Amino acid sequence: MTKQKANFFWFRRDLRLDDNIGLFHALQSDFLVIPLFIFDEDILENLPKNDPRVNFIYDSLQEINKQLLEINSSVLIKKGKSFEIWKSLLTEFDIQEVFFNKDYEPFAIKRDLAIFSLLQENNIKVSSFKDHVIFEEKEIVKSDGLPYTVYTPYKNKWLEKYHLSGQAAEYDTKPLWANFYKNHFQFPELLEIGFDRSAIKVVPHNLSQISNYKEIRDFPALDGTSYLSPHLRFGTVSIRKLVNWANRKNQTFLSELIWREFFIQILFSFPKVVHQNFKSNYDGIQWRNNEADFERWCSGTTGYPMVDAGMRQLNETGYMHNRVRMVVASFLCKHLLINWQWGEAYFAEKLLDFELASNVGNWQWAAGTGCDAAPYFRVFNPDIQQKKFDKDGIYIRKWIPEFDLGYNEPMVDHAFARDRAITTYKAGILK
Repeated sequence: MTKQKANFFWFRRDLRLDDNIGLFHALQSDFLVIPLFIFDEDILENLPKNDPRVNFIYDSLQEINKQLLEINSSVLIKKGKSFEIWKSLLTEFDIQEVFFNKDYEPFAIKRDLAIFSLLQENNIKVSSFKDHVIFEEKEIVKSDGLPYTVYTPYKNKWLEKYHLSGQAAEYDTKPLWANFYKNHFQFPELLEIGFDRSAIKVVPHNLSQISNYKEIRDFPALDGTSYLSPHLRFGTVSIRKLVNWANRKNQTFLSELIWREFFIQILFSFPKVVHQNFKSNYDGIQWRNNEADFERWCSGTTGYPMVDAGMRQLNETGYMHNRVRMVVASFLCKHLLINWQWGEAYFAEKLLDFELASNVGNWQWAAGTGCDAAPYFRVFNPDIQQKKFDKDGIYIRKWIPEFDLGYNEPMVDHAFARDRAITTYKAGILK
């Protein structure tokens, strides 16, 4: 039987039909386009079977599929190791060209290179596009061509280039939808992929909620967040639309989006940061890494209300307020002298918006080991942070209902922990 010629668009972290650059170019090509998503076992095998992020991916694909069914098309869903899936697809279809958007994480780069080689060996053209960021790889560099390792000059260069271009171009794919391949592929049940429903849900994003973002962003009880981060992580919203909106409406929020691209650029340029300190002279720090202390931090029973409220919020919802993230991260690294990698791994397991570049970047910032990091002698006092940003205890009481019944004593005295951290860092920093 003759295999029908077709092109493929491979969805990854760009789960939307609108303003999707790779999809836009695929739909302009010479053959009908099969939209593909692979539930990659290399990623899924270490996740809990009720992982809410897998639920969110599944539901987002269902929404895409629902829209495609209206034009007699559908998403082809596969589960397995990506390389093996592509080998199988080569036997099922006469593939002419494959389109996808770039991913800048080390695992993804290695995976994509292997699949690129496989497809090229079979005389299939591969086209990849920048979609996940405004500026990628080496687009924002110093005058000598080297990557920035300090945020502020990076931000200034980023803004200069953005404003020179007017704004980020947006891509209307809807007029091209007739170019999707006509087929009703079976959409699997969540259980067929090997996952169960989670009680934790991704909250719909809401830009109107951050109209006064600059004034309220540090106060967790005010809930002045857009809940955009998981949507950005999995690409259910377009970074171009979001940046263009922020440039018109909210410069403080725009700065946060630039931080995201700064960390992505750091990860791309210095992939060692996933497993090593960016500042190698911090490699001599003697972490205590006490497992019992770590368990108290994870469970939100440290005796410091701001820390405990944050960890309980994370455990129950998959979210944690940004100001509180800084407090809990500093507490783990400085008060308990536990290696930032332990906290980074726990956040990676729990956060709905987990993104490797930002997670590693922010944890190394808190530990003092990263680029443009907080100095090692800055040790947040959780009680002062509480008084400044939750003075009425509204956030704390929401997540610690037993707070007014007589709360636990702190597991470590702040003054003692601060002195111990500074002494340990001083002794461990290599000259």
